[in-house]
Amino acid sequence: MYSLDMAEACIYLMENYDSGDIINIGTGEDITIRELASLISEVVGYEGEIRWNTSKPEGTPQKLLDVSRLHSMGWKPKTSLKDGLRFTYQDFLKNH
Repeated sequence: MYSLDMAEACIYLMENYDSGDIINIGTGEDITIRELASLISEVVGYEGEIRWNTSKPEGTPQKLLDVSRLHSMGWKPKTSLKDGLRFTYQDFLKNH
């Protein structure tokens, strides 16, 4: 999730939510590590090989938050994962 979307979600909740119940902030979309590595490679222009150590455990099968409560309140993130990665990488290149 892009940081500006997270900040906007926090402000939205401070202004529109007063329950003591926990509410998740997220995109509601899932992506595998393989898909994420491929997307990052595309964004940064990496053309090398990505090698996987298949002898290691798979990790948590799914890391998807249930954001249905927040989405039903009318808030959804504006920035796609690809755009967020692109913005972050451009900022890194500019400032580092």
